[in-house]
Amino acid sequence: MSGRRILMLVGDFVEDYEAMVPLQILQMMGHTVDVACPNKKSGDKVVTAIHDFEGHGTYSEKRGHNFPITIDWKSIQLDQYDALVIPGGRSPEYLQLDERVQAVVQHFFTASKPVAATCHAPAILNTANVLKGRKLQAYPSLRPDLERAGAIWDPPSAGLDSVCADGNLITAPAWPANANWMREFLRLLGSTTLPA
Repeated sequence: MSGRRILMLVGDFVEDYEAMVPLQILQMMGHTVDVACPNKKSGDKVVTAIHDFEGHGTYSEKRGHNFPITIDWKSIQLDQYDALVIPGGRSPEYLQLDERVQAVVQHFFTASKPVAATCHAPAILNTANVLKGRKLQAYPSLRPDLERAGAIWDPPSAGLDSVCADGNLITAPAWPANANWMREFLRLLGSTTLPA
């Protein structure tokens, strides 16, 4: 199968590993990934955050890299995309408030196109009202809000390297799950072997 065109939504302080690693995996598998951020254009950058699990009550956070935006936000035409990827980190905190971001998410769900979301990204799905009755994983602190929205935490005792596949939706709790998260997303894309 030929490569798909995938939209990746990011913002400032997106989690570094959850943006860079999936981007590289998808490109390695022959897919085209357009990286977009509200109010930014091709050639702009967002700052990433590196979250780590070092034995504290929550993750630690350090400044990451400058991550390039590859498409103008205003020029995105959703019907040209086959799938959506939303990394986590801090950016979902403000991206969820953007009405066009909500409309983008709703488009992919209405069209039953593949969606991969990890860590704090399901907060955006929640604001877009697409989670009722859907099984998912996310960063554990989101669980109460997501369950109140009608989502089903699956499996109930998942670790940070777990993944949940529910129809067109592939979710994971954090970057330790990147390999499992992307493996399931690639299966959904019909892309499980390297291109020639």
